[in-house]
Amino acid sequence: MPSQNDAAATRTSAALTQLIAILDLERLEANLFRGQTQTLGWQRVYGGLVLSQALVAAIHTVEADRVAHSMHGYFLLGGEPGSPIVYDVERVRDGSSFNTRRVKAIQHGRPIFVLSVSFQKQEESYSHQAQMPTVPAPEDLPSVEDLLQQFGDKLPENLRSYWQRDRPFEFRPVDFTRYVKRANAIPRQDIWVRASAAVADDANLHRVLLAYASDFTLLDTALIAHGKLAFDTDIQLASIDHALWLHGPVRADEWLLYSQESSFAGGARGYCTGKLFTRGGQLVASVAQEGLIRQRETAFALK
Repeated sequence: MPSQNDAAATRTSAALTQLIAILDLERLEANLFRGQTQTLGWQRVYGGLVLSQALVAAIHTVEADRVAHSMHGYFLLGGEPGSPIVYDVERVRDGSSFNTRRVKAIQHGRPIFVLSVSFQKQEESYSHQAQMPTVPAPEDLPSVEDLLQQFGDKLPENLRSYWQRDRPFEFRPVDFTRYVKRANAIPRQDIWVRASAAVADDANLHRVLLAYASDFTLLDTALIAHGKLAFDTDIQLASIDHALWLHGPVRADEWLLYSQESSFAGGARGYCTGKLFTRGGQLVASVAQEGLIRQRETAFALK
């Protein structure tokens, strides 16, 4: 009988294998690294990739007993897919308990992203956490493939095309109706997410993969209030900044509930927050993001 993780060891994903390969940065100097980019059919490099690669670069400059717990990044320019990115790490502080790193992502000689990361030597102290929402288990929800069969003709062509690809992460929305009904609703959503195949027992790799996935769907939450989707061609959507707090150990290849909400949109910006819980209800990460939300005068084609 399959386990609750749907026999993770038997799942395969070429997209996940490729992602893990490009997260393995080339070291050019002690504090200088180079990473390759993905070509996903989008006009810009996916922000979660730049975030996760910058985190990898920072991790390479601290002792193994230091764990990344907080990161704050600003997206300055859209990255060009297919062109490498250089990551320049500044060793801001090395303390007895905390280390601070600042990473600049550079493409074609221009900074496109900056990230500050704080690392800590693990300690025990007081603890409490938010309660996980009560939602159906992932195996009780239809997969994206099931939803495509049932509602594919009602989805935007570019969204349908993206979901038909091999993806490094799989998603199971708790409520799929927003993709079909397009009604204005309360801007919050719960989505189960996990890597598309088993991942090696490398704690830092799981943290980096979580960082990669944390940029998916978050800003899209603000559009729920307006009956829109991130894949609508008359919407310009882009991350402005991104903050991620890692609260404890995580496995990216096991189901995590990404509970998201948007408390504000205005001035062509939207603000969204999210919490990631394990199946057992442990809060493993918190996320905050502000992004550009602008109505386009001319629709664009997403290939």
